[in-house]
Order: sequence, then C-alpha cells, then structure tokens
Amino acid sequence: MAVDPNIRPGTVAQVDAAVTAAQAAGRVPSLIAGVVRDGALVHVAAAGETPTPTADTQYRIGSISKTLTATLVLRLRDAGGLALDDPLERHLPGTPVGPLTVRQLLGHVSGLQREPDGEWWERSAGGDVDALLAGLHTGKLARPPFAGYHYSNLAYGLLGALLERATGRPWWQLVREQLLTPLGMTRTSYQATEPFARGYVVHPWDGVLREEPRHDAGAMAPAGQLWSTVTDLARWAGFLADPATAGGAILSASTGAEMTVPVAISDLESWTAGHGLGVELWRRGERVYLGHTGSMPGYLAVLVAHRRSRTAVVAFANAYTMLGSGMGKFGIDLLTTVLDAEPKPEPVTGWRPGLAPPAEVAPLTGRWWWMGREYEASWADDALVLRPVTLPAGTPWRFTREAPDVWRCHTGMNTGEIMTVRRGPDGAVSALDIATFVFRRDVLPAE
Repeated sequence: MAVDPNIRPGTVAQVDAAVTAAQAAGRVPSLIAGVVRDGALVHVAAAGETPTPTADTQYRIGSISKTLTATLVLRLRDAGGLALDDPLERHLPGTPVGPLTVRQLLGHVSGLQREPDGEWWERSAGGDVDALLAGLHTGKLARPPFAGYHYSNLAYGLLGALLERATGRPWWQLVREQLLTPLGMTRTSYQATEPFARGYVVHPWDGVLREEPRHDAGAMAPAGQLWSTVTDLARWAGFLADPATAGGAILSASTGAEMTVPVAISDLESWTAGHGLGVELWRRGERVYLGHTGSMPGYLAVLVAHRRSRTAVVAFANAYTMLGSGMGKFGIDLLTTVLDAEPKPEPVTGWRPGLAPPAEVAPLTGRWWWMGREYEASWADDALVLRPVTLPAGTPWRFTREAPDVWRCHTGMNTGEIMTVRRGPDGAVSALDIATFVFRRDVLPAE
C-alpha cells in the first residue's frame, strides 16, 4: 500500500515482495515495514494475518529505545549537565563501577556484563533505580574498559539512572517531553496501547503460537521498554537520517554527526559493523548505515538509516525469532534494495555571479603551492575556499576569519585547524600557514 505516489512502482513491487517473502520464510505471525525518504513515510508494506498490521499498529521496539536514551544523554551534555568522559560515580555516587565513563557506556566498551543481576529482565517485571544500583558489584565487569566491544543492556539501565538522578525527572517523562512531543510521535508509548500486536514465540515444529508477557522493565526501561508504530518510528528514523530535519530542536547538527563517530568496531575481521554514541553502524559496500535493532520477548524490530540520501527503513515483527535473514539483515537488505532502485543524485547548485572579496581578503585569493601541489583560493559565501587544482576532487577547505590574519577551517581534512596569514616586512601577504603546512606563491620556494 503506497503512501506517497512519488516512489517508483518498481520499487514498491520490490519492497512488497521482500516483505511477503521474509514473513513466509521467517515464520512470523505478522511483518510490517516502512520506507522513509526526506523525513516522510513514502511506502508501507505488510504481510501476515495475526494480526493484519497497519501503519498504526503498535509493536515493541526493544533496543531501538536505546537510541532515544542516548539522545537524551547527548542533550544533557550539550546543556552542560555532564561530560562524556565523566566517571559514572560523578552522577551516581557510591556505585561499585564508578570509574566507568558515560562514553564507554554509550558505546558498549565499558566492559560491563550484558545483563543486570536477577531473573532475565526482559521477561520479568523490573524494579526501580535503587534496586538496580543495589544489585551492582565489581563482578559485573566482564572485561576492562575499552578492551573490546561488549554489548551491555545494563549499561543503558545505568544511563537511564544517571538521567533520572541528574535531572530529577523519570526517564519516560524526559523521553515524552524532549523527544516524542517535538517530533509529533503520539503513538509511541511506555506500555502497549490498542491497537497493538500481541507478541509470540513460535513453536519450531508445529508453528503453534505462545503469547509472551508484556512486563514493565522498570529501571531497565531505557534499554528496551518502548512501543511504537511504523508511522511514529518513521519520524524517529527521519530524525536520525537527518538531525537537521528537527531544526536543531532535538540535537544540533554537530552532535548529530558526533553520534555516528565509531566508538568501537564490533566486527574486527571485515569492519562491517560498529557502534557509535547510541547507534549501531553497518557498512555495506560504499555505504554506511546507522540505526539499531531491537528485540523483546515476542517482538523484533529494526531501524536502518542512510544519512547521505536521507533514506531509512523501519520494520516490526511479532515473534521472538525470524528464520532466514533475521530482522537486522532484513532491514539492511531492504534499505539497500531501495537505494539501489532509487539512487538520489547529488544535489547540483547552479552557478551564479560572485561578489568581489573584501579588500583585505583579495590578497589571499588565487594560486598557492605546497610541496609541488597547486591549490586555488577563492571567495564564496563569506568564506575563503581552498581546493586542489591537479589532485582528485575532494572536499574543499572552507575557512572563516576569527581574528586579523587568523582563520579556522570548517570542512574537509583540515576541519577545526587554524590558518595563519604570514606577512613580509612590508606587510604584504607572503604565505598561508595551515597547521604548519606553509602554502606559498612560488612552486618551489627557496627555504
């Protein structure tokens, strides 16, 4: 069922076929997927009859909840409430794992064991924050911090406790007020609200369904409690695919980019998977995807986004096991299908006449040389732009002035670096010093 007529019929047919085939091969009662482009839900495909899903049917999203928890932590950091390298004990005094840092917890490199003490938290009612913290002990460290990637649900329970103690408000209240309301996610909830799909374990031999309980995870809720719909999760996927979509109301563009910087590579053999600050990262060919998978008893979910094309896929199933591809690979493959079928061309900006640079900037424009390589400096949009003339095209370096003869780069390999304008005894510009690399007018200047 197409939501947007702008998606090609051929792509619709491929997505519909993939969902139907995955539901059949996976032996899941129902499967539903949505395609998101430029922040909008453009197509929904569904298969199965238990129930017959719609874009408004709730499923449990499991660990996709972690992406919301991580976003709250980054918002608190941006507001000055913490630093990513703060030790946990700074915000949760007295904890026996206090030296672990916020960054380590976000990126699953803290060394914490995967689960808290007690019964399997996903299938039993959870306690409060005090009970979670009381269950901590030094034996919960499976390995030293940064000794390698080790996924930890417990880490996100502790991040939720940190948020509650640092703000004085429950995690769910923060989610609702800071994330769901601004994005209009009215069908994302803490507990299931009708219509919702019941979750099952499917008997491997006869296909009989056993309905699973839907417990309140308590203090572990930040690791996997939430329920959502294709329509709602598409809004979250649109945000993750392009944080600027929310106009900075959720995260700044720089923090959104910081989320995707790898903290750890989880696949050291082929480097096809890793983890950033709260998001999983997957490389497929020349593309890098971000998002998260999710599972709770009776439910599977996936969100996969590609930032360069601002395209994403979300999908849900109401079974604990999906035979064949599994939910994660299904989502990644479905997004790859969409991108291969409908590649988005690089945006092209038409040429327009420029403005002459200010008098004090004009001496910086023109040709410059460094180690026998030729570069061109031009003035555009109130910035000095340097690009190589003979080397393969790359990202130009865009500098803006911070002080007389002091400029800072904002794009390309020199991002964040300072360019200092060197002058001769007569005050004329003699060279551009970019992080100790000196660019001169002569091809091979005398030293």
